[in-house]
Amino acid sequence: MIKQIDRVIGDLVRQVDEFKRGGGTPICVGLVGVNFSDIYTSYEGERPFPTDGRKYKHPIQEAADAVNRLREKAQPKFDEFMFLRFRAKNVEPFPFEWVDEAKTIMEYSAMLTRISIEYDRRFSR
Repeated sequence: MIKQIDRVIGDLVRQVDEFKRGGGTPICVGLVGVNFSDIYTSYEGERPFPTDGRKYKHPIQEAADAVNRLREKAQPKFDEFMFLRFRAKNVEPFPFEWVDEAKTIMEYSAMLTRISIEYDRRFSR
C-alpha cells in the first residue's frame, strides 16, 4: 500500500487541478478507501502474494501512515475528503467489513449535507 501512496496522492492532486482548470467553481470531493485488514493477498496475473508482516506488510501495518500522508498531501486540495476505512482480505470468500460502519455512515451523511449546503451557497441565485 505505502509503495503506491505517492502515485495515489499525485493522481488525486492532479485530478483536482484538472477540475479547476476547466473554470467555474467545482466542488471537489475525495473518497479514499483504506484497507485495515490483518492479512491480504495481492496478485500479479495469477501469482498470489500474501502478506507476511515482514517483507510484505499487512494493510493494518501501513494504514495509519497512508491516512496521515493522504491527510497531509491530498486532503487540503479538496472541499470535502473522507476516508472509507474497511477490512478486506482479497481471498475467497472475499470477506468485507467497515472498520466502524456506524461512524462511516454518520461521516458520509454529514459530508453529503455539507456538500449540499456548499452547492446552494455557490450555485443558487
